[in-house]
Amino acid sequence: MPKISLAEAVKLKSVLSKRIHELEDEMDRVAFVDIEKGSKVPKQVRTLVDVEEDLDEVRKDFRLLDKLMYKANIENEVVFNDETLTIVEAIELATQLRAKARKYKQYGAAPKEEFPYSYGEAVSLLKIATFDPEAYRLKGLESERQANRLSNLINAKNYAIELEFDSEKYF
Repeated sequence: MPKISLAEAVKLKSVLSKRIHELEDEMDRVAFVDIEKGSKVPKQVRTLVDVEEDLDEVRKDFRLLDKLMYKANIENEVVFNDETLTIVEAIELATQLRAKARKYKQYGAAPKEEFPYSYGEAVSLLKIATFDPEAYRLKGLESERQANRLSNLINAKNYAIELEFDSEKYF
């Protein structure tokens, strides 16, 4: 059986998803026709049954591809910061590192102190950061760098893994 890389499978899954939506739209188009009362129903190039059969085939391929991808993401590993992670764990860690970087950068952009508002002329409030914004800016950049490095490892691994799937119908 022909093979595709896991990286190609990720792209193909998107192609299949789009194709499923297109076929569902086509079902809506061929399911009904507007005709004048007493007129014959025009012959259609594709019937609802034709479209259903195509849709069932694409959905079956989608499920198989999904299963193969999940299996590959669990069975294969990357080494990151001296730790071995399955691809699924590495994907989640990269997501978490990006979230951490986003939050740290938000704190890194905060002023050390500011006057947010005051209550009349007699009371002035001062909002003071209990942390060093510059340190958080740097932590944000480092978290982002780590996420990018991990994503590159995942991508490289995705190109090295081959799945038994015939993509000729779609690519």
